[in-house]
Amino acid sequence: MDSGAWDGSAAADDHESLSSTNDAELLKRAWRTEKAAPEILQFEAGLVQRSREQIQLVEGNVEDLVASGSDPLIVSLNQMDMDRTLYLLRSYLRTRLQKIEKYMFHIHKNTELWNRLSEQEQKFAQRCIEDLEDHFDKSVLSKLPDRYKSSVKQSVISEEDDMVPEPQLDTYVICRTKGSLGALQLDNSGVEDPVDLDPGDLYAVRYKSIKPLVYSGQIELV
Repeated sequence: MDSGAWDGSAAADDHESLSSTNDAELLKRAWRTEKAAPEILQFEAGLVQRSREQIQLVEGNVEDLVASGSDPLIVSLNQMDMDRTLYLLRSYLRTRLQKIEKYMFHIHKNTELWNRLSEQEQKFAQRCIEDLEDHFDKSVLSKLPDRYKSSVKQSVISEEDDMVPEPQLDTYVICRTKGSLGALQLDNSGVEDPVDLDPGDLYAVRYKSIKPLVYSGQIELV
């Protein structure tokens, strides 16, 4: 009976450890992909929530270990695990906020991009737009002729928002595939021959030619 109880406890601990490791790796991959992609990607809501819960859990464990006078090495290892997850989570969220600050007007006018943001990110973007427009109006635009008072167009005759920065999707990125994808046409012009991307190998390609595969998780950026 004791042996069976021990085995069940050990199996549960192993499962929890495996889940934690998987989420840590997934968070690392999400951060790396977000950092490498020129555009804002879909917010990983479930992963972020699980990571926050894991941080709170380990933080509680560390406090319990310290209070019980456990081996300092064990305390240190748990603290390192928590610090690693916390660093990745903060870096992931910070990278997204930097993109939002840079491309806020472009993201705001594009429904697909806007829906990639979390609710908190949408509020942040909206507040940034309002603050920036208010600043522009008070410092510059109010002093210009009416046809130049737009914060997104050079003048009223501009057909597009030609003062709104957009991510450069032609940017080259380093990527690798998780499995065989067959022959891919990486050049939209059709001039170049299709390329076979071998699993595990690194390739430098234009982001826009692989972005659907990045969305689906078949290709990861490094």
